[in-house]
Amino acid sequence: MVVLERLRHMAAFGRSPLGLLVDPFYLARRALFRMVSEQAHHVRGAVLDVGCGSKPYRELFACQSYTGVEVVVDAKGGDLPDCYYDGKTLPFANAHFDSVVCNQVLEHVFDPDNFLGGRRRITNQGGTLLLTVPFAWNEHEQPWDYARYSSFGLKHLLAQNGFELQGQYKTLGGIGVCFQLMNAYLFELLHSRSRVLNLLVLLTLMVPVTVLGLVLGTLLPRSDSLYLDNVIVASKREKTDD
Repeated sequence: MVVLERLRHMAAFGRSPLGLLVDPFYLARRALFRMVSEQAHHVRGAVLDVGCGSKPYRELFACQSYTGVEVVVDAKGGDLPDCYYDGKTLPFANAHFDSVVCNQVLEHVFDPDNFLGGRRRITNQGGTLLLTVPFAWNEHEQPWDYARYSSFGLKHLLAQNGFELQGQYKTLGGIGVCFQLMNAYLFELLHSRSRVLNLLVLLTLMVPVTVLGLVLGTLLPRSDSLYLDNVIVASKREKTDD
């Protein structure tokens, strides 16, 4: 089991093909990691990672400084967050950061306008927001799971909160979504306290599903309307009311 945990750590968040053997969410994490990697060059200067968790994408960004912040009640990142806040007001001065990174957090926010407004406030004029948000996914971290956003909903939400869209991308479009959701279903249905049993389920049921998803996802056409995650690159635009 120690070896398995080491492999899981090495393969975390889709960074290694080893994840195929140890991660039931490999399809999702692999696709998201690749897309964030492709857009990482937009993130520069002084960077704030909101809802940073374990800072899984930190290594992708060539920046001057990197600050991770977490909500106090969701403090799951051990020593990795640099500071905590109340989930409402970020403890930083106006225009303090050049870039803001926010991965898989917006769906847990009940007041998205206030949330995005706060990120805009602490971002420099023309600064970058790199935002990832799930579209087709099961409820998670209950009961703090409040919303799913389409690409059109995100575009509207960003525009009304002072951000100009620079790029909008979708991950795992097509049949791959179905196989990842199947693994999510199997995980929820069969996950137990027994590490041995979990390993058997993973190897006998989930790994074949993942392999099929990879193969058929390559062979079959992509879909622009059925996909897993939104990845957004936006910039802070000038507003007359600042």
